Amino acid sequence: MKLHLGRRTRRNIHTAVLFVFAFIAALLFIMPTVLTISNSFMTETEINANYGAMIESASADKKNYISEDLNLKFIPDKVSFEQFSTVLFKSPDYLLKFWNSVILVVPITVFQLLLAAVTAYGFSRYRGKVREIIFFAYIILMLMPYQVTLVPNYMVSKWLGILGTRWAIILPGIFSPFSVYLLTKVMRRIPKAYYEAARLDGAGEVQIFFQICMPLCRSSMLSVGLLVFIDYWNMVEQPLILLDDETQYPLSVFLSQINTGDVGLAFAVAVVYMIPALLLFLYGEEYLVEGITYSGGVKG
Repeated sequence: MKLHLGRRTRRNIHTAVLFVFAFIAALLFIMPTVLTISNSFMTETEINANYGAMIESASADKKNYISEDLNLKFIPDKVSFEQFSTVLFKSPDYLLKFWNSVILVVPITVFQLLLAAVTAYGFSRYRGKVREIIFFAYIILMLMPYQVTLVPNYMVSKWLGILGTRWAIILPGIFSPFSVYLLTKVMRRIPKAYYEAARLDGAGEVQIFFQICMPLCRSSMLSVGLLVFIDYWNMVEQPLILLDDETQYPLSVFLSQINTGDVGLAFAVAVVYMIPALLLFLYGEEYLVEGITYSGGVKG
Protein backbone atom coordinates (compact mmCIF):
# COMPACT_ATOMS: atom_id res chain seq x y z
CA MET A 1 0.00 0.00 0.00
CA LYS A 2 2.81 2.40 0.88
CA LEU A 3 4.61 1.45 -2.32
CA HIS A 4 1.46 2.14 -4.32
CA LEU A 5 1.03 5.55 -2.71
CA GLY A 6 4.69 6.34 -3.28
CA ARG A 7 4.41 5.62 -6.99
CA ARG A 8 1.24 7.67 -7.25
CA THR A 9 2.88 10.58 -5.43
CA ARG A 10 5.92 10.47 -7.70
CA ARG A 11 3.66 10.34 -10.74
CA ASN A 12 1.70 13.36 -9.52
CA ILE A 13 4.89 15.30 -8.83
CA HIS A 14 6.23 14.39 -12.26
CA THR A 15 2.98 15.54 -13.88
CA ALA A 16 2.99 18.79 -11.91
CA VAL A 17 6.59 19.56 -12.90
CA LEU A 18 5.82 18.93 -16.58
CA PHE A 19 2.72 21.12 -16.34
CA VAL A 20 4.67 24.01 -14.79
CA PHE A 21 7.41 23.68 -17.40
CA ALA A 22 4.88 23.60 -20.25
CA PHE A 23 3.03 26.59 -18.77
CA ILE A 24 6.21 28.67 -18.50
CA ALA A 25 7.28 27.69 -22.02
CA ALA A 26 3.83 28.63 -23.37
CA LEU A 27 4.05 32.04 -21.69
CA LEU A 28 7.48 32.69 -23.17
CA PHE A 29 6.32 31.73 -26.66
CA ILE A 30 3.10 33.76 -26.52
CA MET A 31 4.69 36.86 -24.92
CA PRO A 32 5.91 38.45 -28.21
CA THR A 33 2.43 38.07 -29.73
CA VAL A 34 0.74 39.58 -26.69
CA LEU A 35 3.24 42.45 -26.65
CA THR A 36 2.66 43.14 -30.34
CA ILE A 37 -1.12 43.27 -29.88
CA SER A 38 -0.98 45.44 -26.77
CA ASN A 39 1.61 47.82 -28.23
CA SER A 40 -0.49 48.30 -31.36
CA PHE A 41 -3.02 50.16 -29.20
CA MET A 42 -0.40 52.51 -27.72
CA THR A 43 0.17 56.08 -28.84
CA GLU A 44 3.36 56.98 -30.67
CA THR A 45 4.52 58.98 -27.63
CA GLU A 46 4.14 56.02 -25.30
CA ILE A 47 5.94 53.68 -27.71
CA ASN A 48 8.89 56.08 -27.93
CA ALA A 49 8.96 56.35 -24.13
CA ASN A 50 9.03 52.57 -23.73
CA TYR A 51 11.33 51.61 -26.61
CA GLY A 52 13.18 54.83 -27.34
CA ALA A 53 16.54 53.41 -26.25
CA MET A 54 16.17 50.44 -28.58
CA ILE A 55 15.05 52.61 -31.51
CA GLU A 56 17.93 55.07 -31.09
CA SER A 57 20.46 52.26 -30.74
CA ALA A 58 19.18 50.55 -33.88
CA SER A 59 19.22 53.76 -35.90
CA ALA A 60 22.71 54.78 -34.73
CA ASP A 61 24.61 51.51 -35.03
CA LYS A 62 23.22 47.98 -35.06
CA LYS A 63 26.32 46.73 -33.26
CA ASN A 64 25.73 48.89 -30.19
CA TYR A 65 24.26 47.26 -27.12
CA ILE A 66 21.23 48.79 -25.45
CA SER A 67 22.48 50.21 -22.17
CA GLU A 68 19.10 51.38 -20.88
CA ASP A 69 16.38 49.06 -19.64
CA LEU A 70 13.36 48.60 -21.86
CA ASN A 71 9.92 49.14 -20.40
CA LEU A 72 7.87 46.16 -21.58
CA LYS A 73 4.20 47.03 -21.02
CA PHE A 74 1.29 44.69 -21.63
CA ILE A 75 -1.39 47.29 -20.87
CA PRO A 76 -1.20 50.71 -22.59
CA ASP A 77 -1.70 53.85 -20.52
CA LYS A 78 -4.07 55.20 -23.14
CA VAL A 79 -5.79 53.05 -25.72
CA SER A 80 -5.42 54.53 -29.19
CA PHE A 81 -6.74 53.32 -32.55
CA GLU A 82 -4.69 55.83 -34.52
CA GLN A 83 -2.28 53.18 -35.84
CA PHE A 84 -5.11 50.96 -37.10
CA SER A 85 -6.87 53.97 -38.62
CA THR A 86 -3.73 54.74 -40.62
CA VAL A 87 -3.28 51.13 -41.75
CA LEU A 88 -6.91 50.46 -42.70
CA PHE A 89 -8.17 53.83 -43.92
CA LYS A 90 -5.63 56.63 -44.27
CA SER A 91 -2.90 54.76 -46.15
CA PRO A 92 -4.12 52.27 -48.78
CA ASP A 93 -0.53 51.20 -49.46
CA TYR A 94 -0.61 48.77 -46.52
CA LEU A 95 -3.84 47.12 -47.66
CA LEU A 96 -2.36 46.88 -51.16
CA LYS A 97 0.64 45.01 -49.74
CA PHE A 98 -1.72 42.81 -47.74
CA TRP A 99 -3.60 41.79 -50.89
CA ASN A 100 -0.27 41.27 -52.65
CA SER A 101 0.45 38.66 -50.00
CA VAL A 102 -2.91 37.00 -50.61
CA ILE A 103 -2.41 36.98 -54.39
CA LEU A 104 0.97 35.28 -53.98
CA VAL A 105 0.29 32.82 -51.16
CA VAL A 106 -3.17 31.46 -51.98
CA PRO A 107 -2.29 30.12 -55.48
CA ILE A 108 0.95 28.65 -54.15
CA THR A 109 -0.84 26.82 -51.34
CA VAL A 110 -3.75 25.51 -53.44
CA PHE A 111 -1.80 24.35 -56.48
CA GLN A 112 1.12 23.00 -54.45
CA LEU A 113 -1.32 20.75 -52.58
CA LEU A 114 -3.01 19.58 -55.78
CA LEU A 115 0.28 18.81 -57.51
CA ALA A 116 1.78 17.24 -54.39
CA ALA A 117 -1.24 14.97 -53.88
CA VAL A 118 -0.96 13.51 -57.41
CA THR A 119 2.83 13.18 -57.19
CA ALA A 120 2.74 11.61 -53.72
CA TYR A 121 0.12 9.12 -54.90
CA GLY A 122 2.46 8.00 -57.67
CA PHE A 123 5.40 7.70 -55.27
CA SER A 124 3.35 5.67 -52.78
CA ARG A 125 1.68 3.33 -55.29
CA TYR A 126 4.56 2.41 -57.56
CA ARG A 127 7.99 1.21 -56.54
CA GLY A 128 11.23 0.96 -58.47
CA LYS A 129 14.79 2.24 -58.67
CA VAL A 130 13.87 5.25 -60.79
CA ARG A 131 11.14 6.21 -58.35
CA GLU A 132 13.53 5.90 -55.41
CA ILE A 133 16.13 8.08 -57.12
CA ILE A 134 13.56 10.78 -57.91
CA PHE A 135 12.16 10.68 -54.39
CA PHE A 136 15.68 10.92 -52.96
CA ALA A 137 16.21 14.00 -55.13
CA TYR A 138 13.03 15.48 -53.62
CA ILE A 139 14.45 14.92 -50.14
CA ILE A 140 17.74 16.61 -51.05
CA LEU A 141 15.89 19.62 -52.47
CA MET A 142 13.70 19.82 -49.37
CA LEU A 143 16.75 19.83 -47.06
CA MET A 144 18.34 22.74 -48.93
CA PRO A 145 17.67 26.23 -47.55
CA TYR A 146 15.68 28.40 -49.91
CA GLN A 147 18.59 30.83 -50.12
CA VAL A 148 20.61 28.11 -51.91
CA THR A 149 17.98 27.71 -54.64
CA LEU A 150 17.43 31.45 -55.13
CA VAL A 151 20.13 31.74 -57.79
CA PRO A 152 18.82 28.80 -59.90
CA ASN A 153 15.28 30.15 -59.55
CA TYR A 154 16.49 33.58 -60.63
CA MET A 155 18.25 32.16 -63.69
CA VAL A 156 15.31 29.96 -64.71
CA SER A 157 12.85 32.83 -64.23
CA LYS A 158 15.01 35.06 -66.41
CA TRP A 159 15.22 32.34 -69.08
CA LEU A 160 11.44 31.91 -69.04
CA GLY A 161 10.90 35.67 -69.24
CA ILE A 162 8.90 35.86 -66.00
CA LEU A 163 11.55 37.58 -63.87
CA GLY A 164 10.08 40.61 -62.15
CA THR A 165 6.54 39.20 -62.24
CA ARG A 166 4.53 37.31 -59.63
CA TRP A 167 4.98 34.09 -61.63
CA ALA A 168 8.65 34.07 -60.62
CA ILE A 169 7.48 33.42 -57.06
CA ILE A 170 4.32 31.40 -57.68
CA LEU A 171 5.76 28.76 -60.03
CA PRO A 172 8.72 27.70 -57.81
CA GLY A 173 6.34 27.68 -54.84
CA ILE A 174 3.89 25.36 -56.62
CA PHE A 175 6.64 22.84 -57.37
CA SER A 176 8.12 22.87 -53.87
CA PRO A 177 9.07 19.33 -52.69
CA PHE A 178 7.97 19.90 -49.08
CA SER A 179 4.35 18.82 -49.54
CA VAL A 180 5.30 15.92 -51.81
CA TYR A 181 7.57 14.44 -49.15
CA LEU A 182 5.05 14.71 -46.32
CA LEU A 183 2.07 13.43 -48.31
CA THR A 184 4.11 10.51 -49.68
CA LYS A 185 4.91 9.40 -46.14
CA VAL A 186 1.21 9.64 -45.24
CA MET A 187 -0.04 7.75 -48.30
CA ARG A 188 2.47 4.95 -47.74
CA ARG A 189 0.74 4.22 -44.44
CA ILE A 190 -2.56 3.44 -46.12
CA PRO A 191 -3.00 -0.36 -46.03
CA LYS A 192 -2.69 -2.04 -49.43
CA ALA A 193 -5.83 -4.02 -48.61
CA TYR A 194 -7.86 -0.87 -49.27
CA TYR A 195 -6.45 -0.59 -52.79
CA GLU A 196 -6.85 -4.31 -53.48
CA ALA A 197 -10.48 -4.26 -52.36
CA ALA A 198 -11.16 -1.31 -54.64
CA ARG A 199 -9.47 -3.14 -57.51
CA LEU A 200 -11.71 -6.16 -56.96
CA ASP A 201 -14.74 -3.86 -57.14
CA GLY A 202 -13.56 -2.63 -60.54
CA ALA A 203 -12.23 0.79 -59.49
CA GLY A 204 -9.55 2.44 -61.60
CA GLU A 205 -6.62 4.54 -60.42
CA VAL A 206 -8.58 7.79 -60.69
CA GLN A 207 -11.43 6.37 -58.58
CA ILE A 208 -9.00 4.94 -56.03
CA PHE A 209 -7.24 8.30 -55.79
CA PHE A 210 -10.38 10.39 -55.28
CA GLN A 211 -12.60 7.94 -53.37
CA ILE A 212 -10.08 6.17 -51.13
CA CYS A 213 -6.78 8.01 -50.94
CA MET A 214 -8.04 11.57 -50.71
CA PRO A 215 -10.66 10.96 -47.97
CA LEU A 216 -8.07 9.15 -45.85
CA CYS A 217 -5.53 11.95 -46.37
CA ARG A 218 -7.96 14.83 -45.81
CA SER A 219 -6.58 15.78 -42.39
CA SER A 220 -3.00 15.49 -43.60
CA MET A 221 -3.79 17.65 -46.64
CA LEU A 222 -5.25 20.37 -44.42
CA SER A 223 -2.33 20.24 -41.99
CA VAL A 224 0.24 20.41 -44.82
CA GLY A 225 -1.71 23.25 -46.43
CA LEU A 226 -1.64 25.16 -43.15
CA LEU A 227 2.14 24.75 -42.86
CA VAL A 228 2.67 25.81 -46.48
CA PHE A 229 0.45 28.87 -46.06
CA ILE A 230 2.28 30.07 -42.94
CA ASP A 231 5.67 29.45 -44.55
CA TYR A 232 4.95 31.52 -47.66
CA TRP A 233 2.89 34.09 -45.75
CA ASN A 234 6.12 35.14 -44.03
CA MET A 235 8.40 35.07 -47.09
CA VAL A 236 10.87 37.93 -47.54
CA GLU A 237 13.79 36.85 -49.73
CA GLN A 238 11.75 35.77 -52.75
CA PRO A 239 10.01 39.13 -53.38
CA LEU A 240 13.19 41.11 -52.80
CA ILE A 241 15.17 39.05 -55.33
CA LEU A 242 12.57 38.08 -57.93
CA LEU A 243 10.34 41.18 -58.07
CA ASP A 244 11.36 44.52 -59.55
CA ASP A 245 8.26 46.57 -58.77
CA GLU A 246 7.97 47.47 -55.08
CA THR A 247 4.21 47.91 -55.47
CA GLN A 248 4.01 44.10 -55.85
CA TYR A 249 5.83 43.43 -52.58
CA PRO A 250 3.86 41.55 -49.90
CA LEU A 251 3.33 43.03 -46.46
CA SER A 252 5.98 40.74 -44.97
CA VAL A 253 8.67 42.76 -46.77
CA PHE A 254 7.48 45.94 -45.05
CA LEU A 255 7.65 44.23 -41.66
CA SER A 256 11.23 43.17 -42.36
CA GLN A 257 12.26 46.74 -43.29
CA ILE A 258 10.78 48.75 -40.44
CA ASN A 259 12.10 52.28 -40.19
CA THR A 260 12.72 53.81 -36.78
CA GLY A 261 9.88 56.26 -37.33
CA ASP A 262 7.38 53.52 -38.20
CA VAL A 263 7.71 51.30 -35.13
CA GLY A 264 4.30 52.20 -33.75
CA LEU A 265 2.70 51.71 -37.14
CA ALA A 266 4.52 48.40 -37.58
CA PHE A 267 2.81 46.98 -34.47
CA ALA A 268 -0.62 47.62 -36.01
CA VAL A 269 0.48 46.24 -39.38
CA ALA A 270 1.83 43.11 -37.68
CA VAL A 271 -1.50 42.55 -35.91
CA VAL A 272 -3.44 42.89 -39.15
CA TYR A 273 -0.96 40.62 -40.91
CA MET A 274 -1.14 37.85 -38.32
CA ILE A 275 -4.97 37.63 -38.37
CA PRO A 276 -5.31 35.30 -41.42
CA ALA A 277 -2.61 32.91 -40.21
CA LEU A 278 -4.02 32.98 -36.67
CA LEU A 279 -7.58 32.28 -37.85
CA LEU A 280 -6.40 29.44 -40.07
CA PHE A 281 -4.41 27.94 -37.21
CA LEU A 282 -7.33 28.14 -34.79
CA TYR A 283 -9.64 26.57 -37.40
CA GLY A 284 -7.15 23.89 -38.46
CA GLU A 285 -5.53 23.08 -35.12
CA GLU A 286 -7.52 19.87 -34.81
CA TYR A 287 -6.68 18.87 -38.38
CA LEU A 288 -3.02 19.72 -37.80
CA VAL A 289 -2.73 17.37 -34.83
CA GLU A 290 -4.88 14.74 -36.55
CA GLY A 291 -2.78 14.89 -39.70
CA ILE A 292 0.45 14.47 -37.78
CA THR A 293 -0.84 11.51 -35.75
CA TYR A 294 -2.56 9.87 -38.75
CA SER A 295 -1.41 6.36 -39.50
CA GLY A 296 -2.99 4.36 -42.27
CA GLY A 297 -6.65 5.14 -41.61
CA VAL A 298 -6.21 4.73 -37.86
CA LYS A 299 -5.75 7.79 -35.69
CA GLY A 300 -3.14 7.28 -33.04
